[in-house]
Amino acid sequence: MSAGSPVSADPLARERAHLFASRSALRAMREDVESLDIRDVTANWVNAVVLQAQIDDRIKALADLAHTPLFFGRLDYLHSPGAVLAEGAEGEQFYIGRRHVHDAGGDPMVIDWRAPVSQPFYRASKTDPQDVGLRRRFGYTGGELTAYEDEHLSDPAETAATVSKLLQREIERPRVGPMRDIVATIQPEQDEIVRSGLGGSVCVQGGPGTGKTAVGLHRVAYLLYAHRDRLARTGTLVIGPNRSFLHYIEQVLPALGELEVKQATVDDLVARPGGAEVRGADQAETAVVKGDARMAQVLRRAVRSHVTLPTEPLMVVRGSRRWRVPAYELGEIVEELQKRDIRYGAAHDALPQRIAHTVLVRMEQAGEAPDDRVQDAVARNPAVKAAVKQMWPLVEPARLVLRLLADPEFLAQHAAGILSEDEQKLLLWPKPYRSVKAAKWSPADLVLIDEATDLVERTHSLGHVVLDEAQDLSPMQYRAVGRRCTTGSATVLGDLAQGTTPWATRSWAEALGHLGKPEAVLEELTAGFRVPREVIAYASRLLPEISPGLAAVSSVREAPGSLVVREVGAADLTAAVVTACREALAHEGSVGLIAADARIGGLGEALGAAGLPYLAPGEETTAASRLTLVPASLAKGLEYDYVVLDEPGAIVSGEPDERTGLRRLYVCLTRAVSGLTTLHASPLPPALT
Repeated sequence: MSAGSPVSADPLARERAHLFASRSALRAMREDVESLDIRDVTANWVNAVVLQAQIDDRIKALADLAHTPLFFGRLDYLHSPGAVLAEGAEGEQFYIGRRHVHDAGGDPMVIDWRAPVSQPFYRASKTDPQDVGLRRRFGYTGGELTAYEDEHLSDPAETAATVSKLLQREIERPRVGPMRDIVATIQPEQDEIVRSGLGGSVCVQGGPGTGKTAVGLHRVAYLLYAHRDRLARTGTLVIGPNRSFLHYIEQVLPALGELEVKQATVDDLVARPGGAEVRGADQAETAVVKGDARMAQVLRRAVRSHVTLPTEPLMVVRGSRRWRVPAYELGEIVEELQKRDIRYGAAHDALPQRIAHTVLVRMEQAGEAPDDRVQDAVARNPAVKAAVKQMWPLVEPARLVLRLLADPEFLAQHAAGILSEDEQKLLLWPKPYRSVKAAKWSPADLVLIDEATDLVERTHSLGHVVLDEAQDLSPMQYRAVGRRCTTGSATVLGDLAQGTTPWATRSWAEALGHLGKPEAVLEELTAGFRVPREVIAYASRLLPEISPGLAAVSSVREAPGSLVVREVGAADLTAAVVTACREALAHEGSVGLIAADARIGGLGEALGAAGLPYLAPGEETTAASRLTLVPASLAKGLEYDYVVLDEPGAIVSGEPDERTGLRRLYVCLTRAVSGLTTLHASPLPPALT
């Protein structure tokens, strides 16, 4: 593909001309879609609504974002990659960007980064040039192309390049607003994960700054490109730890042209409109038991306990004839359904048909010739309905869980040999609630209801699920997520060292077993690109305490002066924090003030008194408002150019135990991209000194 721009002796001018022509072509593509008249296609109003929605989505996907580079790289191939991948002759040039752009004749001007022909942009090297003669990276200021950088991969005279300056500049570029895509900076080891197939599940263990969240989101974008029709039918979902995190990442996929991916928390996943509502919270030890995988066995026993073998025969009256089914035969039908191990609700629906079939056999033996309509009529017979209600009654999942948590005898009956007496006591409410609506359900309770619901009726499965910050999930939460991708695949993202719940994941093998994906491939990202070497090395002093044996992140970025640790007097701490925030705001980019949850109120008052406006996590930063006050409990997954960390000791002591507190501190220490200032009056944890 030629550059399609006027001849010029200035390479940068030629590239700018191609950028201008590509933007014009993208605008023409958008105008073509906008000019479509659905009345020319269909007169059916239902089809028209669907088609108009698809057109609107296409128009959004073709938006030219003024401050986002339309292309960020170029590949000059030594030979044609082949007619299957691209048109053209030897020596083709391909501009790599966020989306495909073609000219009026249909010839490509920008190639989608997900296309096979784009892959060498991320993976080609001096040792494996992949038929690429030159790889060019572009630098931008705003939306304007300002620089380029070349690597001659097939030139033996040129030595292997060090870290690309443009690449490093893009990684270090100050951020304001939500999380950005990393499509221009994907590294080879990240690209291998991004482009792995839809058929298999992947688990990514990655320390702070290794880009695991971005890898997961770009993997979704790649899978939608490679398997769009299939995923359009089955659906995709991104699951994050909280709303603040989801808001932070929500613009990544739209920036890549993907608008249809749903996002949710695990709490969103198990909530049902009109069902039980979260109105309470559990003590940590209670939540641990409720989140234990053994609860699935307890619930299964409780659901199946409703099945009762009959003691009386069934008499079905039709017209002048009476048909008798003895109790032993009804019992055989029930036992056969139990052995099949199908969903409780499906068995309930099948039972009347099985009984009706038995009656039809008797009719045929008596010389009648009943058909399917007769069988359906028998299945609806009042006597059959009454027998089914007695043998296999309907189970309402929320009522079942309500009884387990309120009735000691019912719980003991079904938890015997599974949970200890002490564990059973932890589960029981001090004061039983009389109804589902009146109960003060906890988040863990809704997960139990979700499990019980799946025992009654099968949960709908999606084509692909991305689960981020997975290390904080309980086994029962993993099961809830796994139910959403039983026939699909999953991308699991997390860091064992950042587990900050009492039930935090101990090993990925165990977690993947609960998820129902034991065959998932485990990948480990250890190269850090976001957090400076000085900061990650300081935080990694905690690893032997919080996650022995886990490899520390090796940052590729050295930034002298990026770490400041300062002790101040207790009376001066808040004032010193405010001063540090003011100093951080003198730099370009976002600033996060992270503190123990208990200190957030006082720090907020101090910032207000100092005339420093601030945002809460989840509120979007702007050029005019760049400071966010972040409770330590909500810091996970977020990043800021500069972080001011208040009183590490308070963050540790704010958790139920020291190990969890140190893990929370590890998270907070690793949120900075350019600089971290840590201020303390109390002694630092020994591992940091």
